Amino acid sequence: MLLALLGTAALYGWQYARNRRTLRWPAWKVALFTLALLLWFLTTQSRSSALTGQSMALYMGRLMVLAEVIPPLLLLGLPGGITLNRRSAGGRLLSVLLDPWVAQAVWAAVIIFWNVPAGFNASVVTNSATQLLPWLYLLSSLMVWGVVLRPLPSVQPGDVGSRGWFGLLAALPMMAVAAVWLYSPRVLYTPYVSALCLWNLSPLQNQQWSGWIMMIAGLPGMALAFSQLILWLIKLADGDAMPKPPSPRL
Repeated sequence: MLLALLGTAALYGWQYARNRRTLRWPAWKVALFTLALLLWFLTTQSRSSALTGQSMALYMGRLMVLAEVIPPLLLLGLPGGITLNRRSAGGRLLSVLLDPWVAQAVWAAVIIFWNVPAGFNASVVTNSATQLLPWLYLLSSLMVWGVVLRPLPSVQPGDVGSRGWFGLLAALPMMAVAAVWLYSPRVLYTPYVSALCLWNLSPLQNQQWSGWIMMIAGLPGMALAFSQLILWLIKLADGDAMPKPPSPRL
C-alpha cells in the first residue's frame, strides 16, 4: 500500500510539472490531491491499523476514510481538460471500469461479501484478507466516485440525472449494512464477541458505533446524489417551459 501511495504521488507530481501550463490545474486541485495522499498515509500506515482486533469502530472508520473521503479528493484533484481517445486501449479500459453497471456490481459485491460474518471474520483474523480489504474498498469506491464525479467526460457518457440516480443506488448496500449493525440485538462477528474493546465499549456498542460511522460516512455521497437529481429536475422543468417552435404550415 505504501509503494502504491508513493507511486501515485510521484506520478501526480511528474504530470503536474509537465502539464500545469496546458491543463486547467489550479492550486486548489493540488491541495485536494495532497490532502488525499496524507489521509491515505495516515489511514494505512499509522498505529490504528494494528488495533483492528480491539475496535470494530476504529476498523470501520479507517475503511470509510478509504472509501468515502480519499477517492473523491483524489478525483477532484485531477486537472480539467483531460481528453482520452475512447477507442484507445486506455480509453476502452476506463470506459468499462467507469461504466455505472460495472462500478455498482463491484461496489455491491465488496460491501455485501466482506460484511457478511464469514467475510468480515476473515478480514480481521487473516493477514492476507486484512491486507486485501483496504485495497478493495479504495479501488471499488474510486470506480463509484468516478461515475458520480465524471472526471473523464471523453470516455464517460451520462448526464447529471443518471449520475444522481446511480449515486442513490450505490449508497443502498452500505446503508443496509449500517442498519443491520445498528439494530442487531447481538454481536454478529466472532472476533469481537469477547474482545476487550477500546474506550470501554461493550462488543455490541462497538458494533453499533460501526453502524453509525458507516451511515454517517455515506451521507455526503447521498447529499451529492440528491443535488444532482435536483439539478436534473430543474433542467427538465426549464426545458418544458421553453416555448416550442410553431409547427410548419402545410
